[in-house]
Amino acid sequence: MGTFADATAIGTDGSVTLDPQWAVGTKLHGGYLLALLGRAALAGPGTLPHLTAISGTFLTAPDAGPARITTEPLRAGRTTAQIRTQLWQGSTLCTEAMVTLGTLDDTDPWWSGLDPVDLPDETSCFRTPSQAPGGFHIPLMDVVEQHLHPEHIGFAFGTPARRGHIAGWQRLADGSDWDPLSLLVALDPVPPVSLDLGIPGWVPTIQLTAYIRRLPAPGPVKVRLSAGDITGERMDETAHAWDSKGRLVAQAIQYAAVRPPA
Repeated sequence: MGTFADATAIGTDGSVTLDPQWAVGTKLHGGYLLALLGRAALAGPGTLPHLTAISGTFLTAPDAGPARITTEPLRAGRTTAQIRTQLWQGSTLCTEAMVTLGTLDDTDPWWSGLDPVDLPDETSCFRTPSQAPGGFHIPLMDVVEQHLHPEHIGFAFGTPARRGHIAGWQRLADGSDWDPLSLLVALDPVPPVSLDLGIPGWVPTIQLTAYIRRLPAPGPVKVRLSAGDITGERMDETAHAWDSKGRLVAQAIQYAAVRPPA
């Protein structure tokens, strides 16, 4: 098992090696791809220290292996910088993102209308295996330790709750603490909410926008994923992540396709 830092390493020329561990099935994880683009944005000269927002469009699924990232600075201010980033594999543009950089700290919120999701302790929750029922392989679950609420896993036994949300604990399996880049992985949780609604099949991300609110405290994060509407084989998913102090540290919304098996 490699580390998140190794999996998101970028050469000075923008070269990267897409790590097959950070995948769902054979498809590289969307949050992982955005983390790569975010790291590339941070590598530019004179940039600010933290990713604070990112909006990514997923055009073509890249394969594990060599790729390259290009960056285009758009604005560099005292407190905010914006950078356009693109992930290429050969001559194919796979993912593009607009990245906003800034400076985060670990102060508590002045006000928050979002209470942390209520979860049993980790030992009472269900560890998501890397080998799912039916033989579907989820390599991501070897590098991210996820423990789901026991009331949210009925879909695995043919009895989905149909409430439109799934929540659980997440840790990085390499033992490192969450940071503004790795939180992008937590904001794109597995499995999709569609399974809780009794809809099997693949849910590829079309577009994902994430905001990082503060530097997380050490320890696991609680993540709640919920759906608002499913129409015309498209769905939205909203994710919120709270740190070990119960503070909202990141949030995201994504627009995804819903592709039930034939």
